[in-house]
Amino acid sequence: MEPTDQSGPTGRTGLTGQLVLVLVLGPGLARRPPMGDVVTADAASGTVFTDEVPDDGPLLGIGAAAQRLGVSERALRYYQQLGLLVPASTTPGGQRRFSPADLARVERIRELQTLLGLNLDEIAVVLDNEDRMAEIRLTWHDERTSATQRRQLTREGLVLQESLRTTVEAKRAALDCFLADLDARIGRGRAFLAEAEQTEAAGSASAGALAKAVRQLTSAA
Repeated sequence: MEPTDQSGPTGRTGLTGQLVLVLVLGPGLARRPPMGDVVTADAASGTVFTDEVPDDGPLLGIGAAAQRLGVSERALRYYQQLGLLVPASTTPGGQRRFSPADLARVERIRELQTLLGLNLDEIAVVLDNEDRMAEIRLTWHDERTSATQRRQLTREGLVLQESLRTTVEAKRAALDCFLADLDARIGRGRAFLAEAEQTEAAGSASAGALAKAVRQLTSAA
């Protein structure tokens, strides 16, 4: 990410505005606009940073896309069926074509599944919120957006973030319950083993004492 100097007002949000974006829209959304968008990092110097990740790139067929992502073609079709994924284009023959942005979206879906354990319905809510957050970010950076509109966008961003937090909090509560249940099962298993080992040790001691008594009686006779 290379800094470029921009002395004019276009694209400048100011340091306070940038902090609002990071805190409200999230660091990923605040720092990663599409190519050509500019985010001001230092209001005093006018130094800005541009995202170097391009929006466009070669389109891949479903087989190549699935191979690149390490998922099945069936999974990509299912994501599309659920509305989680929309291919960048479709050929006249009905062949799906996936862009780098599409691949990144699938990676995000997989991340939400594996990292947070969200189901596809929950992922749909998260993606919808993140899509809207991206729209808010673009509008917020538009030089034609007024201060009043930016405040309104910030409020909407807060609502979306709070909604996402509720989803994650519910998942965390479920995970906490699951962990508590696992701990209880582990505790019962360890207690059982400890009791069994004590019983076995006591049984061995009793058997040894009985054998000794038998030997003593035999020798006495």
